[in-house]
Amino acid sequence: MSTQPGNEYPSAVVPDRLFDDAEAEARWRARFRAPRISVPEWAIDAPDANVYVSNASGVWEVYSWDRSTGEHRRVTDRPNGTMHATPSPDGRWIWWFDDTDGDEFGSWVREPFAPGAAAERAVPDVHDGYPAGLEIGTKVVAVGVSTDDGSELFAHIDGETTSFYKHEDDAGIASLSRDESLLVISHSEHGDSRHPALRVLSTDGFTPVADKWDGEGKGLGALEFSPVAGDQRLLVLHERRGREELLIWDTAADTEQEIELDLPGEVVAGWYQDARALLVVHFHQGRSSLHRYDLASGELSSLDTPPGRIGGAGVRPDGTVEYSWSSAAQPTAVRARTADGEDSVLLEPPGERAPGSAPVTDAFVDGIGGQIHALVSRPADAPEGPLPTVFSLHGGPHSADEDRFSAYRAVWLDAGFAVVEVNYRGSTGYGSAWRDAIEGRPGLTELEDVAAVHDWAVQSGLSDPAKCVVNGASWGGYLSLLALGTQPSRWAAGIAGVPVADYVAAYEDEMEQLRSFDRALFGGSPETVPAVYRECSPITYVEAVTAPVLVLAGDNDPRCPIRQVENYLDRLAKREIPFEFYRFDAGHGSLVIAETIKQTAIEVFFALRAVGLR
Repeated sequence: MSTQPGNEYPSAVVPDRLFDDAEAEARWRARFRAPRISVPEWAIDAPDANVYVSNASGVWEVYSWDRSTGEHRRVTDRPNGTMHATPSPDGRWIWWFDDTDGDEFGSWVREPFAPGAAAERAVPDVHDGYPAGLEIGTKVVAVGVSTDDGSELFAHIDGETTSFYKHEDDAGIASLSRDESLLVISHSEHGDSRHPALRVLSTDGFTPVADKWDGEGKGLGALEFSPVAGDQRLLVLHERRGREELLIWDTAADTEQEIELDLPGEVVAGWYQDARALLVVHFHQGRSSLHRYDLASGELSSLDTPPGRIGGAGVRPDGTVEYSWSSAAQPTAVRARTADGEDSVLLEPPGERAPGSAPVTDAFVDGIGGQIHALVSRPADAPEGPLPTVFSLHGGPHSADEDRFSAYRAVWLDAGFAVVEVNYRGSTGYGSAWRDAIEGRPGLTELEDVAAVHDWAVQSGLSDPAKCVVNGASWGGYLSLLALGTQPSRWAAGIAGVPVADYVAAYEDEMEQLRSFDRALFGGSPETVPAVYRECSPITYVEAVTAPVLVLAGDNDPRCPIRQVENYLDRLAKREIPFEFYRFDAGHGSLVIAETIKQTAIEVFFALRAVGLR
């Protein structure tokens, strides 16, 4: 084993192996190394031209797929990987976002779908920044950019680039109509980027055509325009009844049709290619399913996918639905379901399929703010009695843990830990009130739910109270550090990946899109509501930390910047609390599989030592 050199803090221990058993060691690593692939995105006017991302090379990169010839080609080859790409409508170009070492700051470039030519800056007159939306037409290209000055939106038409919108608050490109006459933008001129409004602009002069805002605390999300030329209907997410639902907005006539589906939970959707039906992805209690909604008859029919997670879906011109599916027990597969119901694997990436893992079960725990849903996993060969347990807290915060395949969850089970994933207040999929309950008191509100689930896990006999570890990345890392300081008696150790550790310093250094988000979440900036930031910041409670701490952070992270992490570690170093630090050369996480494996090994080995299993 080795330790990480080169910084002033105690270095994280990098184990040579996690398990003495060679088969167990090979199995956990194989889950991470197994090639994965996203659902292909095709050019709307040339559906044989497809783009997807895959980790087949050991790094997440962009690939092309020509369905007419069957040829697959790796498009990008960058040390820290590439995740954002899309084809032009005619299939001649592949656009991808070019940042530096994962810092998310850069510009869109394009290169021909056919191999041979190098990538070029796609719209030369647009300055670098954080991406804020992209729509590519045959005549109109719209690009959104965010910087410390706010948001700026550009259009490139007939060889000329125009800045048509600029605002200090968060805004972005949302959708371009099929005939390219209308463009929808999302904006937060009302001061709340978490609940945005929509504006329709004519691409001839960018004058407003229509506006839609549902009022305070009710956001709108533009999904996509109808794929039929001349049809100006826009598919929109709204939350007028306390959860995310669908409506169709005829932007030309400024009329709308709300779509009420007899489904619990929340939904998102896209169009069938003839615009006569919608492909609906339904989310409820950590699982998702696919449905077809006929707009003329109002009939909703299930596509009968098994319980698990839909990771992406789209409808081909012939009506075939292509989608990604996995469950906690079964690895991800990209599948195709024809209009007559035949379902098969669409793409098999090269290499061995990932070994499976254990299923998850549901726990519903009463909490201060209502019933909390958690997903629980036990090692397959676990002995009777309470187990060491890792409480794995998701990022976001507006996200959710799901019944999906996770190599990360699986290695904790292999190591003998039970895993509890908590969909605390702030999580999506449980209604607007649940999601927004953290406003004005973020972090501490979520941890009330984590505490309730922790109590349940101990009282039910699942968890050994002396061997509970709290961990997470991003917002989950923030919650982990906050838990160590505000709930010190609950935790034997804490692991925080790319966390917010000092919220005031994080606000000063983070990307403007997140500052806008934080102002909406906290009720203002650190200057206007300093007490809230102080109360909700992990560094405030560093003196109360008693358990060992592991922190992992990226040098180029624009979301949870490195300086504020160092502020926390400086304070922690003044105390006699064991802690370790791992610093890596990337941004908000890594797209390099070997680096992900290394960080996972560091985390699990740290936890094993902290609870006395090593």
